[in-house]
Amino acid sequence: MKKDVWKGVEEEHIAAMSYDDFLKRIPSRNRRTLSRLKSNPRLKKFIEKVREVKKKNPKKVIKTHIRDAVILPDWMGLTFGVHNGKEYKRVEITFNKIGRRLGEFSHGTGRVLHSGPGVGATRGSKFVPLK
Repeated sequence: MKKDVWKGVEEEHIAAMSYDDFLKRIPSRNRRTLSRLKSNPRLKKFIEKVREVKKKNPKKVIKTHIRDAVILPDWMGLTFGVHNGKEYKRVEITFNKIGRRLGEFSHGTGRVLHSGPGVGATRGSKFVPLK
C-alpha cells in the first residue's frame, strides 16, 4: 500500500517536524514570508491566535480575512473560515495543504455561465420569438 508523502515526510511524522525543517521544505516565497513575521504584526498575531484556539477548542472554526497566511504543520486538523470577498469559505487543513496559502482554497471568483442574448441585445434578437 502506498503511503502519503509530503516532500519526503510521511503523514504520521509531519506534526513532529521541527519549524526549521519545515522551512527548508517550503518554497522560497513562503519561507521569506515566515521569516518576516517581525515586520508583519498582523500575520504574527494571527498565528498566535491559531495556537490559542488549538489549545482551547480545536473544533472551533477560525474566521479570517488573512488569505496570505502560510499553512503550518501544527494546524493539521483545524478548520478555518477564509473570507473570499463575499462570504467565509470553510477550509479544513489536511496533509496535502501544508506549506500553501489559505487563500488558495477559498476562491474569490465563481464560474460564470452565460445564457443566450437578451431581447434588444443584438439586431437579430428582434426576430427571436418571446416566450
